[in-house]
Amino acid sequence: MRGYVLTGTPGAGKTTILRALAELGHEVVEEAATDVIARAQARGEDEPWNRESFIDEVVELQRHRQLAARRTPPAAGATSSALLFDRSPLCTYALAAYQGRPPSPALTAEIERITTRDVYARQVFFVRNLGFCEPTSARRISFRQSLEFERIHEETYRAFGYELVDVPAGDLARRVAAIDAFVLARRSA
Repeated sequence: MRGYVLTGTPGAGKTTILRALAELGHEVVEEAATDVIARAQARGEDEPWNRESFIDEVVELQRHRQLAARRTPPAAGATSSALLFDRSPLCTYALAAYQGRPPSPALTAEIERITTRDVYARQVFFVRNLGFCEPTSARRISFRQSLEFERIHEETYRAFGYELVDVPAGDLARRVAAIDAFVLARRSA
């Protein structure tokens, strides 16, 4: 089963797009970082992304979800032989770069694993920003900061040899239809 990544700036609509793709019958895997943040905040930790172990916790959850998705048979009614992931370890690499941290040994090992095993398709859906960035409890950056983060993501994926499939800003239906058509066309190829 081919695994496609949706990436881009925080607040670009990746999770909304992913959920709409699931409604169309695609198998999807949710983002890990948001869940790591939510669990820590539920325990009273306000900004877990500042903790040294944060990157490794995200890497571990991403790996767990990626491997579990590969082992799980497609859901009844699934229309695609593809898995769609909200972010990948390369996004976590971009996060470490954005934070000014070197990649941890766990992150480096996971990137080695996903690249040598071709875990993800070389085409990555790059979801462009919507012209704003809504703050949430897990996303506390300005729009200007989100644009810098977007640039780092783009540079990271290109540096690792991935092809970015541009998903321009626009209405949800058009964005979902473009990704759906791409994935289904690749299935037929």
